[in-house]
Amino acid sequence: MSQKVRVRFAPSPTGPLHIGGVRTALFNYLFAKKHGGDFVLRIEDTDQTRYVEGAEAYIIEALNWLNIPADEGPVTGGNFGPYRQSERKDLYREYADKLIEAGHAYYAFDTSEALDAHRQAHEASGKTFIYNWHNRLKLDNSLALSEEEVTAKLNAGDAYVIRFKTPQDETLPLQDIVRGAMQIDTNVLDDKVLFKSDGMPTYHLANIVDDHLMEITHVIRGEEWLPSLALHVLLYRAFGWTAPQFAHLPLLMKPVGKGKLSKRDGDKMGFPVFPLVWNTSEGDVFSGYREDGYLPEAVLNMLAFLGWNPGTEQEIFSLLELVDAFDLTRVNKSGAKFDPEKTKWFQHHYLQEMDEGVLTAQFKKFLEEKGVTTSLDVSIIVPLLKERATFVSDLWEQGSFFFEAPTSYNEKAAKKAFKEETPALLTQVVAHLNDITNFTAANISEKVKGWITSNDIGFGKVMMPLRLALVGEMKGPDVFDIISILGKDEAITRINAAIAAC
Repeated sequence: MSQKVRVRFAPSPTGPLHIGGVRTALFNYLFAKKHGGDFVLRIEDTDQTRYVEGAEAYIIEALNWLNIPADEGPVTGGNFGPYRQSERKDLYREYADKLIEAGHAYYAFDTSEALDAHRQAHEASGKTFIYNWHNRLKLDNSLALSEEEVTAKLNAGDAYVIRFKTPQDETLPLQDIVRGAMQIDTNVLDDKVLFKSDGMPTYHLANIVDDHLMEITHVIRGEEWLPSLALHVLLYRAFGWTAPQFAHLPLLMKPVGKGKLSKRDGDKMGFPVFPLVWNTSEGDVFSGYREDGYLPEAVLNMLAFLGWNPGTEQEIFSLLELVDAFDLTRVNKSGAKFDPEKTKWFQHHYLQEMDEGVLTAQFKKFLEEKGVTTSLDVSIIVPLLKERATFVSDLWEQGSFFFEAPTSYNEKAAKKAFKEETPALLTQVVAHLNDITNFTAANISEKVKGWITSNDIGFGKVMMPLRLALVGEMKGPDVFDIISILGKDEAITRINAAIAAC
């Protein structure tokens, strides 16, 4: 690739960034970095009626959290700004006029009422109304009117839109990196509106003009834009510009059933579909991966495999490894089924790989937020619990007993563990614990196990009720590690409480 690769992620600030949009951003980022190119963020806010306060900041924060920030954008800046379409609106009229001058676009004065009447008439006869070559000369536009009539309407301030004049009777070849070669009969295309009566461009015109002016070389976007490909290619041709290469990514599908993954599916099925939590003005709350405890590495690794595969058995990829391995020709055409359990699998892996100092700090923060204060050494507790943990919150689920003594005992376990001889056996355990001066797990284990073995007592008769006394249920790491961490006084207090409850 002789020309420097430049890609763009161009979301609309109409709400939170869906995980499908994040996947599109990631694939753009990976492609840019793989080829030493630029990753541009452009905010497509031409439709001000759908603008949502806070959405742009959300998009930027999400990309930053995932460690895939834009090289250029509305906050970062760059040599091709402004990066918000609403700040570029004066540009678009000039280009719409150029298309009219070249005969590739025209003024359309049809009122919405007139167009509705045409649609209803077509529906009544079982047809679909399409504004294009077959009827445009019969409608209220500058192709059908005389030059004098058009000038009079413009001078009178009549409302109009500018439509693209789609070529007639042409087989248009299309090329897509993911889908290969395609073609379309231009007769089935409608004359899309490029410039609206409110003085703002539609997505189609603004998108093409911005991609050209920002020197975008590759447009990597979702499959939902595939129907627009023909129009966009025709627009590039009409302007006399070289079109970028296109790649349309497969849809993200629901984990179960049919259809694409929607923003409501996640909370219905118990997993996030947004990178960060989002609070709507109506009071709805949509959960986010960050707030649900996921690590950005896990989310990125999961997203990379939605519609792409490296062609190897490798599943765990760092961001740098993804950049190195990524290839658009290995992106699938068919929809990618979302798998929440696989996401948890990635999350579990990355939690195990975390620096224990960082993990300990996060768990301490979690304890603080729960209002739990402790004098115990949390840095010793975390390594004992983390193997079974997928999220930081799981460390609490696995080890809350370190910080809160049990107030009751699991009924099923107690029935099995607490027998007639249990109080006497636990009383002897207390006596042995009192005798130990160097209160390490190894010393405690040697003393208690030695007593059990030398007296030919069944291990289960002591160890089961001992664990239940300390934890309240049959879970947790090695019993002697627990005793050592709790300390002599606390351990004995808990055992005595169990003796009283037997």
